[in-house]
Amino acid sequence: MRAETISIGTELLLGEITDTNAVWIAQQLAQVGVDLYFRTTVGDNVGRIVDAIHHALTRADVIITTGGLGPTVDDMTREAVARATNRELILDENLLAQIRAMFAKWNSAMSDNNVRQAYIPRGATPIENPVGTAPCFIVEHEGKYVISLPGVPREMKYLMETRVLPFLRAQTGGEQIILSKTLRTCAVGESMVDSKITDLETSTNPTVGLMAHAGQTDVRITAKAKTRGEAEKMIQEMEARVRERLGDWIYGTGDETVDEVVARMLAARNWRIAIAETHTGGKIAERLRARPEGARIIKSAMILDNVTEINEQNAATIAEQFRAVSGAEIALVVLGTNDADQTMYSERTGNSALAVAIEKQTRKMNYSVGGTSEQAQAWIIIRALDVVRRMVSR
Repeated sequence: MRAETISIGTELLLGEITDTNAVWIAQQLAQVGVDLYFRTTVGDNVGRIVDAIHHALTRADVIITTGGLGPTVDDMTREAVARATNRELILDENLLAQIRAMFAKWNSAMSDNNVRQAYIPRGATPIENPVGTAPCFIVEHEGKYVISLPGVPREMKYLMETRVLPFLRAQTGGEQIILSKTLRTCAVGESMVDSKITDLETSTNPTVGLMAHAGQTDVRITAKAKTRGEAEKMIQEMEARVRERLGDWIYGTGDETVDEVVARMLAARNWRIAIAETHTGGKIAERLRARPEGARIIKSAMILDNVTEINEQNAATIAEQFRAVSGAEIALVVLGTNDADQTMYSERTGNSALAVAIEKQTRKMNYSVGGTSEQAQAWIIIRALDVVRRMVSR
C-alpha cells in the first residue's frame, strides 16, 4: 500500500512552525508496512488543497491529511476533501453531540462556528475525537482512502494510534513492517562510498541508500517483511555485505556520532587525551567534554595561537611533545588556516594539518580543508576525531 501525507496550513509554508506531524506519521506508517512515497505541504487555500488531494489520488492508495479541521473560516480541509471526491458536506448529528459534550466537560461555552466541525463529506466514516473538538473522517473514493486528522499533535497522535493504524493494518491484510538501519561512515565522501557499494544500491528489498552530511555519509538499509524477525534477518544479511565492502570506514550505527564513539573507546581503554587546536577554536574538546565520559577522558585541552607552520611534521612534533608533557596516553593536534572573512556558506578553502600521537607511534596528515566556516569546521573536526578513532582501535 502506497501512502502520501498532505500537511495543511499556511504557517507551515511561512516557516512559522516545524512540521513534526509528517515526520511522526512517516515513522508510524513504516511500523504497519505502508510505503510513504510522497509528502506534500499546502497552504490554507481550498483550491490548492483540492489540487493536492487530486494529485495524491493519482499516485497513492491512502492519503493522510493533517490540519485544517478547526472551527474558523481558514479551516478548509473538510470542504476540500468533499470537493476532491465529488461529495457534499453533511452535518453528522452524532459528531455534533460529541463536540457539545466536550465543551460541557470543559465547562466552556460552545461557539456557533464549532458546529462546522461536525460537517463531513457524505458517505465518510466519522472518527470521534475524545481528546479534542476536531472530529475526523475517512473517505473511501474509487478504491482509495482519504483520512483527515487534526493538526494538533496530541490529538493527531491519539487518533492515529487508536483508529488509523488499526484501520491500515486491516487494509494491508495482516502484520507487515518496514525496518531501517543506518550505518555511519565518516571522513569519506559520498562518491567514495557509492563506488564501493553501487551494485548493492540496486537492491529492491532490502533497499540501500546513501545520505550525505558534512564530513560523513550514512548508509541506510531498509527492509519490508511480514514480520519483524524476517525484516531484521534481511537487514543483517545486507549489513554484512556492506560492512565487507566499507570496512573501518563505518564507525557506528543509528544516531551515533563520531565523538560519542571516540569517547566510549577512550573510556573503555582508560585512556586520557590531550587536545591542541587552532582554527577549530576548542570545538573538538568541547564535543568530547560534553560526552558522559568527558571528565574521565580529557587530560588537557588548549587553543594554540600564532602557529605559522601548518604542515604535518609540525603537527606531529607538537603532538608528541604535548603527549609527553601532559602525561596523556594519546594527543591530538589540529593546525590550520584561520580565515576570518569566511562565512558558513564559504567553500572549504585553506588547509589543515592533523597529528595523533600515542606511545611509539604518530599518525600525521595534511588535509586540504581549512578556515573557520561552519562547513569547513565540520569536516575538520570529524576528520580529526576519525584519526583518533583509528589510532585507539589499533
